[in-house]
Amino acid sequence: MKKNLIILILLTIIALPLSAQKTKDALYLKNGSVIYGKLIEISDNKYRIQTSDGSIFNFSSEEVDKFVKESPQYNGRKTSGAGLAFEAGLLIGSQNTQFEAPFSFNIIGNYTAGTNNIFGLGSGVEYFGSAFTPVFFEYKRLFNDKKTAPFAFIRGGGLFHTGGDEEEDPNNNYYNPRDYEGGASLAIGTGISWAKEDIETYLSFAFRHAQTSYKQKEYNNILYTYKSNFNRLEVKFGFKF
Repeated sequence: MKKNLIILILLTIIALPLSAQKTKDALYLKNGSVIYGKLIEISDNKYRIQTSDGSIFNFSSEEVDKFVKESPQYNGRKTSGAGLAFEAGLLIGSQNTQFEAPFSFNIIGNYTAGTNNIFGLGSGVEYFGSAFTPVFFEYKRLFNDKKTAPFAFIRGGGLFHTGGDEEEDPNNNYYNPRDYEGGASLAIGTGISWAKEDIETYLSFAFRHAQTSYKQKEYNNILYTYKSNFNRLEVKFGFKF
C-alpha cells in the first residue's frame, strides 16, 4: 500500500508542472509587428530571434521597441475534430486478491463535438495476473471550456487475454497450467483537464470493475473454472493531442 501511495504522489507531481503554461520570448518592433520565439542573441545594436519553425531573424536595435517574455495566447479548447490520447495508471484497492495494483496503459482515438463532448474508442494493455487487452468505448463530458476544466466520464467494453498461459510447476507434479479468459470491463469516474497550446493533460479517478477467469485441471483431473472480480480505484494520468 505504501508503494501505491508513492506512485500516486509521483503521478500528481508530474501532472502539475506539465499543466503550467510555457513562456515565449516576444520581440515588439517599432513598425507594430510582434515576433515570438527564442531570443538567441541580444546586444547594443542587434537582436537575434529563432521562431518555432526554426527560422532566424535579425533586427537592429533601432527597429526594436521592446523585448518581453510572454505566455502564449490561449485560443480556447478544440471545438471539434479527431484526436489521440495516451494514458497510464494503476488500479488501487484492498481486496482478496494477490494482485495489489494492476498496471494499465491505454491508447484512445477520440472525436470532440461541441467542445465539451468527447467520444472515444480505446485499447492497450493491462495486467491481472496475466496480460489482457482492453477494448472499450468512452464518453467524456467537460463541465466548462476554460483552460482548467473538471470532467466526468464513463467507459465500457471487455478484456481479451493476450498473455501466455502459466507454465507447469516442475516442483509440483499435480500442478497444471492456467487457461486465462477475459471478461467485462466498466469504469465511471471524474477528473481534471489542463489545456495549453495544442496539447491537453489530465488526471482522472474512477471506480473500475473488471472480470477475468481461468480454467485449470486439479489433481483429480477435473477441469475447474475460477472467476475473479476486480473492484478498484483507477488512477490515471494522460495526454490528449
